[in-house]
Amino acid sequence: MTTFTHVPVLKQRCLDLLAPAISSQGAVLVDATLGLGGHTQAALETFPNLRVIGLDRDLAALDHSRIRLAQFADRIVLVHAVYDRLPEVLAQLQIPAVQGILFDLGVSSMQLDNDERGFAYSRTSPLDMRMNTSEGQTAADVVNTYSHGELARILNHYGEERFASRIASAIIKEREIEPFTTSDRLVAVVRDAIPAATRRTGGNPAKRTFQALRIEVNNELDVLARAMPAAIQSLDVHGRLVVMSYQSLEDRIVKSALREVTESKTPLDLPFVPAGDKPKFELLTRGSELASEIEIAENSRATSVRLRAVERVAA
Repeated sequence: MTTFTHVPVLKQRCLDLLAPAISSQGAVLVDATLGLGGHTQAALETFPNLRVIGLDRDLAALDHSRIRLAQFADRIVLVHAVYDRLPEVLAQLQIPAVQGILFDLGVSSMQLDNDERGFAYSRTSPLDMRMNTSEGQTAADVVNTYSHGELARILNHYGEERFASRIASAIIKEREIEPFTTSDRLVAVVRDAIPAATRRTGGNPAKRTFQALRIEVNNELDVLARAMPAAIQSLDVHGRLVVMSYQSLEDRIVKSALREVTESKTPLDLPFVPAGDKPKFELLTRGSELASEIEIAENSRATSVRLRAVERVAA
C-alpha cells in the first residue's frame, strides 16, 4: 500500500477546543472526515479514555487509517459513510449523543497526493475527482456531457469563476473534437479561455474550475448543508463541534448553521429573554479563526483554513 504523508491542520487548536468535552470517562468523538486519521490519532493519544467513531466516504482512506490506528483498535469504530449520515450511524451504534464532533472539510492529503484520483490540477491524472470511487459520476462525465448552461452554472456558483461562460464554451468546443479524459488537457483549455492579463495573477488559472467540478461530482455543498444541523443536534449537553473549512462556500454554510442555533430569537425590544427562548448553543470562536504564519510555513495546506466551533450548553 502506498504511504501518504499527512500533517493535521490546526491539530493542537482542535484538541484544545474539544478537550473540555472529550476528556471524561466514556466520552465519544466523531471524526466526521477521518481521512488519514491524523486528528483522530492525536485525540486518542491525548485522551486515554476516549472512543472515536471515524467516518469517511473514501474506502482507501479507511484502509490507511485502519492500519495507522491499529494500536487503538479497541477504542475506534470506522464507518464507510458520508458525514450527512451521522444520525443514522449513531442510531445503528445505539449512541444517543456524543461529546465531540470534528469536521476537516475539503480534499484529504491522500486524495490530493494520489495522481490516480484526479484532484490535482498541477499534475497529469485521470479526470475522476470522486471521493468515493465506488459510485457516482466522474469529472470527465461532467465536462463531457453537461450543457453549456449547466457547466457555466457550476463554474460560476461552485468555483466563483468570473469567466465561467467562456470556459464552458471552450470545453464544449474541445470535447466535440475529442472527449476529455485527463487533467492536463482540461487545464490547458481553461488557461487558454481566460484572458492573458488575468492569467498572470492568482496562481493556476484552472484552480477554480477544478474546485467547481470536485464540488459537483461529490455534491459537497448539499451534503454539508444537511450535515451541519444533524451534527449539531447529535451533541450531548456540553458537547462541542469543531469545523474547519477551506473555501468561502463551505464556510458560509457552517457560519449560517452555527448562527441559527446560537442567536436568540427573542425580539430585541424585549427587556429580558424568556427561559424557553435562550439559545441551547454558544459559539466558542469569534468569527472564523485562521492558522498562524508559523503553522502555514510548516503546513501549506493550512493557508486557507477557517475554523469555527460551538458548544451545546442546554438540553
